Amino acid sequence: MTANEIRETVKNLREYKRMMQELQAEIDAAEDLIKAEMNETGNYEITGDDFKVTYNEVTSTRVDTTALKKALPDVVARFTKSTTYRRFCLA
Repeated sequence: MTANEIRETVKNLREYKRMMQELQAEIDAAEDLIKAEMNETGNYEITGDDFKVTYNEVTSTRVDTTALKKALPDVVARFTKSTTYRRFCLA
């Protein structure tokens, strides 16, 4: 790939990311409207001819790693695993 091709590809990528952010904002706004209606009516399942929307409460249980590190640092050290990866960043 030539330097000009890379520049053009980066230019396109930036534009695609900008478009994606705009679309994500539109998606978020539409979801927020639907969620607000569901909260207002107390109806957390809406079904139409070709769709079904649910808005359910979910409970998640996770380990508080900060507290665990303070209370049992030796245990955390024994069970901690490091991974290495490459991060792609466009600025």
